[in-house]
Amino acid sequence: MAKFIIQGGKSLSGEIKVAGSKNAALKIFPVALLTKEIIRVSNAPEIEDVLRARETLVALGGEVKKIKDGVFDINFKGNKYIDLPSELVNKFRASIVFVGPMLATRGKASFPHPGGCVIGAASRPIDMFLSGFKKMGAKVEILRYGSGQVYRLTAKKLKGAEIFFPKITVTGTESLMMTACLAEGETILKNCAMEPEIIALADFLNSIGAKIEGAGAPTIKIKGVNKLKGGEYKIIPDRIDAGTFAILAAGSNSGEVLIENCNPGHLEALWSLFDKIGVNYFLGKNSVKIMPVKKLSACDVTTHEYPGFVTDLQSPYTVLMTQACGSSLIHETIYDRRLIFTDILTQMGANITMCDPHRAVVTGPTKLYGRKLVSPDLRAGAALIIAALIANGKTEIDNIYQIDRGYERLDERLRKIGANIKRIN
Repeated sequence: MAKFIIQGGKSLSGEIKVAGSKNAALKIFPVALLTKEIIRVSNAPEIEDVLRARETLVALGGEVKKIKDGVFDINFKGNKYIDLPSELVNKFRASIVFVGPMLATRGKASFPHPGGCVIGAASRPIDMFLSGFKKMGAKVEILRYGSGQVYRLTAKKLKGAEIFFPKITVTGTESLMMTACLAEGETILKNCAMEPEIIALADFLNSIGAKIEGAGAPTIKIKGVNKLKGGEYKIIPDRIDAGTFAILAAGSNSGEVLIENCNPGHLEALWSLFDKIGVNYFLGKNSVKIMPVKKLSACDVTTHEYPGFVTDLQSPYTVLMTQACGSSLIHETIYDRRLIFTDILTQMGANITMCDPHRAVVTGPTKLYGRKLVSPDLRAGAALIIAALIANGKTEIDNIYQIDRGYERLDERLRKIGANIKRIN
């Protein structure tokens, strides 16, 4: 398996570009099931999760034609399969978003429990998806096969419904929003997620004939239509990509780093924290510049649904706090296993005390030292790269497939700002 070899302690400076949003890119493939016309996608990140989504669409009978790097046409012409292939579903959680469009256009779908990061299947259930489909008229059966299970859903015709999410869910909001586009009547979704990716998806769906109001607010209304057409979808910048680089530059604190092709307005919670801890930064229209400071001050953080501090940046922020003066409480409210990676940071020299599965206290500043590590999941893997670049000595990070799932050619981009990082196969 591939691994990263990182020599830490190098000065970082220069320009680094943000890729297209992983979470926005993954949702365009299920949209292709809702129309018989071509959708041209641009600014797509070349990452493992997007490849899995492309493979899933093709397995269902769709076509993907690459025009050039980051640009391709997608089209769904067939009804070849009603089953989502388990070998793909098991690899990425976003596969669940194919189910609604399959129900809306083919009337049936079956699939195993979706996979993804090992931050706890128990904390990432699909009951809100199933409940929403039921309210729209689908029949849900759960079949047991050995130690696993398969979900089989059928519906003659989906109908609009009023659906309340008992817990805010990004993927659930996106899934039921796109499914409702072809359902009969009006669907009202309540307690919706408000992420920028949801607004981008709704704007595109409206551009191809959908009738969606309220995306980006807690209540979204969708009036069903008979069909959708094709169109062009430019994927928005990846805010987690941008935030990861900003935290890296602040933690390295060794030179000016200009982060380009981003939308600073998508990361207001991070900039608010930067103000408190003393990061020297400047926000441009499509860029962020991070500049060195004499010291950083510790500051508590609690993850929260957007527009709060995003859970996907909690791991990198935890690393940043190892370089700040004082103690900070990291409170992870979204995923119950996301703080487990802090044990790896303590092996590198960090002073971290776990209070419970959701809270940890980081005391800094501390020197970090290179170690042989294994990436436990996507975002923790990125955090370990930040720690390795800050640390003294050499670090080896194995299982970097997890990192490749969400970060496009990360080692190549980091080398452009002076990072000593190599990919070894």
